[in-house]
Amino acid sequence: MDLGNPHVTSLPVASRLLWARGLRAFCDGYVAVLLPAYLQALGWGTADIGMLGSVTLAGSAIATLALGQFGHRAPSRRWLLAAAGLMAATGLGFAGLHSFWPLMLIAFVGTLNPSSGDVSIFLPLEHARLAQTGGGRDERTRMFARYSLVGALCASVGALASALPAWLADRFGVDRLAALRAMFVLYAAVGAVVAALYVRLDGARPASEPPPAPLGPSRGIVWRLAGLFSVDAFAGGLLVNTILALWLFERFGVSVADAGRFFFVSGLLATASQLAAPWVARRIGLVNTMVFTHIPANLFLVAAALAPTLPWALAALLARSTLSQMDVPTRSAFVMAVVTPAERVAAASFTAVPRSLASAGGPALAGALMASGMLAAPLLCGGLLKIAYDLALWRAFRHHQTD
Repeated sequence: MDLGNPHVTSLPVASRLLWARGLRAFCDGYVAVLLPAYLQALGWGTADIGMLGSVTLAGSAIATLALGQFGHRAPSRRWLLAAAGLMAATGLGFAGLHSFWPLMLIAFVGTLNPSSGDVSIFLPLEHARLAQTGGGRDERTRMFARYSLVGALCASVGALASALPAWLADRFGVDRLAALRAMFVLYAAVGAVVAALYVRLDGARPASEPPPAPLGPSRGIVWRLAGLFSVDAFAGGLLVNTILALWLFERFGVSVADAGRFFFVSGLLATASQLAAPWVARRIGLVNTMVFTHIPANLFLVAAALAPTLPWALAALLARSTLSQMDVPTRSAFVMAVVTPAERVAAASFTAVPRSLASAGGPALAGALMASGMLAAPLLCGGLLKIAYDLALWRAFRHHQTD
């Protein structure tokens, strides 16, 4: 096999990464909806659930920071296999334990994802491998759009699968708590399948690709982006799917099955928006696509917070979904385009770390606000902060060219 020819190696690598992303996203989709229901069944309160979400994101941030600092010392396949093993252990831990502190510890060190996007250590590793498979700016954007599209589509199917425990309980008389635990066993099994996909990744890099290195010449722009992304991430932490599901439960009395159906439709709309992202980016640029689709999405989020009835709230949230994810592939493509190839793993990690750290405080704050009776506050604050981020990003990088 000619490792210097990207057309020989890119398809197998990209295919395996896309399969792995899809399987992980499927699990993330149902876990984000079932997690608050599972923890409530264990006797946890609203503030406790928010705290677990924060601990999860904080643990992901620290792991990603370590990866950015030391990830260049070992092949990416080795790190990916370790992450897949950790995913399997996380699922078994949540299935087998029920006490507060053990679950908090597993949430901190594990791969659980309470949000609609990927915040785990898988992300920078897979991004760096994907960047090796693309050519110029347009090809990278299309590749990251496919990656994001697969994630969004599979997460929406996973959200629909969150109705399985209730279906098993109603149809076959299975104990509801046991059915919920079975979904975490499935999470562990998927971790093993993901590991099998990673085992077959080529451990060698293309001959034209320089070895991974810590941040160097691109350090300045990476930290500027990381600072801006952290504002968006803190706002996003107020709005992770686990919190949105909890908001629907508390504000309108929505059932777990109905919440799963909502997140399924929302995920399909987000998928459609990501399909359009490369087309829009070719015409108006990466930064403009990130900003000018994100601002209307966040105005819809504010409208949902103020909606007087469930139909109006769901309509606003679904309208938000049609636009809110166009910035995901374009943001990834932009970061990969503005750094040198050798810095891509480090850049992906160091832009992800402030995002994870900033978002870590969001679920705990959102849970506390909701527990105090201010149910709409997370949505209002999150939407307004995201608009401020959009404007700051556009001002800072509107003239920046990529290729």
